Amino acid sequence: MKINRIIISLLVVIFTCLTVIGCSKEPVTSSNEKIAYISIKEDIHYEKTFDELHLGNVYNYHLKLPQADKTWVTIWVEGYKNGEKMEPFHLDELSYGNNPNHVSEGHMGLGLINPESEVPLLFLYSSDASIRPHKIENVLNQEGVGGSVWEYAIGKEEVALESGETRVLGIYRQVKDSFRPYDPEDNNQITQMINEGMTVLVLKIKVELRDRP
Repeated sequence: MKINRIIISLLVVIFTCLTVIGCSKEPVTSSNEKIAYISIKEDIHYEKTFDELHLGNVYNYHLKLPQADKTWVTIWVEGYKNGEKMEPFHLDELSYGNNPNHVSEGHMGLGLINPESEVPLLFLYSSDASIRPHKIENVLNQEGVGGSVWEYAIGKEEVALESGETRVLGIYRQVKDSFRPYDPEDNNQITQMINEGMTVLVLKIKVELRDRP
């Protein structure tokens, strides 16, 4: 009887430990949980610097990651010429994540230096990582370009992103003649924009919940 009581007591202790361990595990993140919030952030000091020094253009956003220590961010620029993908297709890409802080927020965006020159420079940046400007030869300013324009692909309100979701943030395009109006928040119209433009650069972002890249 004494042995049985000892065995039962051990089983109770083991069961209690397993229950505590099971309850202490972090809940599984819902697939539709919002893990990033992004909005347009204009009129900051380095945009003013770009304008004053005639360096080019910078297109800036504010990105907040409420689970930055578990989040991986990828920002990239796709290039199209006369409706076809350029080679390389990703003209630039910035990938980072697993921030030591649980919450992270700050600036991120795209910069174009001397976009009207023969060899402009392109760079991506964020408050957590950045890429040095590099040349993008034979991309912009092909013969016959009549003008260029940048359009943000999100509105003035903050946009929430789910894990694994890809979002178009903005579009830089060059045309031969006059600019046809498009809705940059409509995927079908983005496709039309790409097909009808001479040169189109598309800025995109994807955020994912994961422990490692």
